[in-house]
Amino acid sequence: MTESRIESIDGWHAHVYFDASTRDPARALYDRVAARFPDAEMGRFHERPVGPHPMWSYQVAFAPGLLADIVPWLVLNRDGLDVFVHPNTGNGRADHSAHVMFLGKSYPLDLSIFDD
Repeated sequence: MTESRIESIDGWHAHVYFDASTRDPARALYDRVAARFPDAEMGRFHERPVGPHPMWSYQVAFAPGLLADIVPWLVLNRDGLDVFVHPNTGNGRADHSAHVMFLGKSYPLDLSIFDD
């Protein structure tokens, strides 16, 4: 088996999942993340499933150097929301299946968007 190099990680995404009943806490967390991590890029607040994600969500995109700050903060401050975290290596399928972390509950993703 060939070892993957961490240098292949161009960045990270954390997708915060929510639904109608958790919309307000999700919005509050969005604002807290944006204030705490101004170098992170906050994505749109999607009130429907988008891409491979089975839940409503928003994305927090950040550089590799922020991983050690953002993920532990989310672990402790996600307010019961579920968060899907993955690297961006250029291999979308692997990044959304083999190279993932879930904070809270995990969900199956629709990987068919990565089919050729």
